[in-house]
Amino acid sequence: MSVQPIFILGGYQTDFARSWGKENLGLTDMIAESVPQTLAQAQVAAADIETIHVGNLAGELFAGQAQLGGIVVAQDRDFEGCPSARHEAACASGSIAVGAALAEIRAGIHDVALVIGVEQMRNVPAQQAAANLGSAAWVGREAQDADYAWPALFAAIAQEYDDRFGLDMDALGQFAQIAFDNARTNPHAQSRDWAMSDRAFTSDPIVNPRVEGILRKNDCGRITDGAAGLVLAGRQFAEKWAADHDKSLDDLPRIDGFGHTTSTLLLSDKFELSAGRELMFPQLARAVNSALNQAEIADIKGIDTAEVHDCFTISGLMAVEHLGLAEPGEGAAAILDGVTTRDGELPINPGGGLMAAGHPVGATGVRMIVDAAAQVTGVAGESQIDGARTALTVNIGGSYTTVCSAVVRSGC
Repeated sequence: MSVQPIFILGGYQTDFARSWGKENLGLTDMIAESVPQTLAQAQVAAADIETIHVGNLAGELFAGQAQLGGIVVAQDRDFEGCPSARHEAACASGSIAVGAALAEIRAGIHDVALVIGVEQMRNVPAQQAAANLGSAAWVGREAQDADYAWPALFAAIAQEYDDRFGLDMDALGQFAQIAFDNARTNPHAQSRDWAMSDRAFTSDPIVNPRVEGILRKNDCGRITDGAAGLVLAGRQFAEKWAADHDKSLDDLPRIDGFGHTTSTLLLSDKFELSAGRELMFPQLARAVNSALNQAEIADIKGIDTAEVHDCFTISGLMAVEHLGLAEPGEGAAAILDGVTTRDGELPINPGGGLMAAGHPVGATGVRMIVDAAAQVTGVAGESQIDGARTALTVNIGGSYTTVCSAVVRSGC
């Protein structure tokens, strides 16, 4: 089932290594930087934008700020009166904002959209940040005794996987090490300058202590500040834009498919629903397959590189299996065999992913598409995968409650 392609005119992301609070800056400052920079990268005037969508999880909790649609409109007088809305779906908030923009353009309601994903998370102590992020779980019903809700819930996923299939922890360590190695090529990555020894990816209790359950420090993504933006357009505006910039439509990256699934909120309910089935999170596979089908791609072999949601190493392993790179229970062996490396069968997260590049939750889904667009147009710098023309993004919210996937492509 093919759908109307939506063209990516440009994108931007902030430096994910920045701690904005230490600069006496906040959420609105991230928006103030990312909006004009996104427009500049896309070479589109504010007056051309017809609709705005903002991805954000917890502006109220971290920054005391809601109504972010209005904050974006406040950045330029030419936005006045433009419809603008904020979207929340935990760590998939940015992708939901992208999906809303795609739907409006495909429906013919608007032809040019600005999408901004943003989150400030480093302006509060770690325990408070964990509590704020825990609002995306079922409050009062899960992870109640955990110091850190999401490490505890993903440790439960790792334990469930171990109970079903057996889990080789060395594979998780290798997945993390690949991520941090890749991040060194990414000038926007949070960890690009970190010095980490090989022991940091082992069971060494000093440099890699346990955090929750069987997960260790470097199985867990870090708290990150950041924003990312995109300008998306339908064919009519994109054709004029391309002509004005001496390009053809084939020169532009585009979104050819977008999948979105939602499951029940409790992780324990998800385990019950998938008991006895091959895949632990079938909704993940459904979202990916929906995106592939819309793009008329038969399977994962038609993808050159992928940006997957590795907030924890176990979610990286989940991606390997649910994308079809390995059979259920064989993901660890595939990782150890180098399937996900830069020269592997499917290079995953060549810029470091959430694990090492950073995970400002409301921005992640947008950032993934910014990076995918750079890959398929050959402008990803040191992170570039040679010959990449088709990329897949996989963004999850909560414990696989929301899953979004997009196919980004360039050329004929």
